Amino acid sequence: MKVTVKKKDNSIPVVISTEFIKLQDAMKYANIVYSGGEAKALIQEGEVTVNGEVCTMRGKKLRPGDKFGFNGENYLITIHAPN
Repeated sequence: MKVTVKKKDNSIPVVISTEFIKLQDAMKYANIVYSGGEAKALIQEGEVTVNGEVCTMRGKKLRPGDKFGFNGENYLITIHAPN
């Protein structure tokens, strides 16, 4: 018998109401950085991952289900359905 253990996802949700959000904007929206310039520098220095891989594109479009990581924390893009 094979047993599958599901790990708890400790990602911090980032709720958007649009089709996508750019990586640098997601970092600002999640209060990780204070400015777009700070986000740009961190992304271009290879400090940010998207879906487990280093991403140096600050305009990378993140859609619901995508994850990004910075400084040991993971963030999950989720969608808020309009009422």
